Amino acid sequence: MMAGKVMETDEQNRIRFQVELEFVQCLANPNYIHFLAQRGYLKEQPFINYLKYLQYWRDPEYARYLKYPMCLHFLELLQHEAFRRECVSAQVCKFMDDQAILLWQHYTRRRTRTLQPPDTPAPPAAGAPPHPPARQQS
Repeated sequence: MMAGKVMETDEQNRIRFQVELEFVQCLANPNYIHFLAQRGYLKEQPFINYLKYLQYWRDPEYARYLKYPMCLHFLELLQHEAFRRECVSAQVCKFMDDQAILLWQHYTRRRTRTLQPPDTPAPPAAGAPPHPPARQQS
């Protein structure tokens, strides 16, 4: 064992993995990034170093555990000082939030169309109630 380096148990590694996974996925939420910026975390060098360390989540071995892959895009943007500085603005946060929602809406629609076999009818538009079954005459 090297001096100053503490070996983690398997349980500690598992917990650290879960905590870092949860934190990285929180970065998919522009409002959370805005919260961090308002409280000054994005100006602190130890926190910036932590964001650099978290870049390992871009590796496919780890990225496959992410439910919200948009977090990787925001993690990349947070590597830039200019972006971190702008995140304090409520207008910037609102713009990022609006763009994220639009991306999710259009991505879902495009993905559904792409994965749908060509001979099946298109699914009803999102939010539209399904057609009730036809009534039978007695």
